[in-house]
Amino acid sequence: MAGNICYFYTDTINQFRHLLADDSLKMTVINSLQYLVTNNLVKIYGYVIMPNHIHLLWYILKDNGKESPAGSFAKFTAHQFKKYLSAKDAGLLKLYQSDKEDRQYQFWKRDPLAIPISNDNILAEKLNYIHLNPVREKWSLCKLPEEYKWSSARFYLTGQDEFNILTHFRD
Repeated sequence: MAGNICYFYTDTINQFRHLLADDSLKMTVINSLQYLVTNNLVKIYGYVIMPNHIHLLWYILKDNGKESPAGSFAKFTAHQFKKYLSAKDAGLLKLYQSDKEDRQYQFWKRDPLAIPISNDNILAEKLNYIHLNPVREKWSLCKLPEEYKWSSARFYLTGQDEFNILTHFRD
């Protein structure tokens, strides 16, 4: 990662609701990340998709037109969440109605956290942190980090990247 600045990025579902417990909506997140990677807008070194938040370790390569990749990610996923919930669960969709003038719904909390990572040791610490998220007692989504499908843990153990979005941080 020499010369690159990686960010530890956290985005949280509004009011900490467990919207991302639904695997279809996890795939919406993955689809957005695939678009960003395929279009050479970001490199993703690690991720985890939890029921109410995501963590990414990513390097921003360039903007998506006038938008940042983070802005494109939030906008695309919000539109897809709305479309999905409109068709599947209008009652759940109502929970995300916004009273703000610039939007009808708000799925992500405002101002996601983006912390620059200054070296590979800190990146490895953050990677370990995100990989342990699903096994923490609070979540208990799996016993071992590599068992959790919605994380980069398996990639760092076996080299398998099911969604083709990852770059090893040492590459």
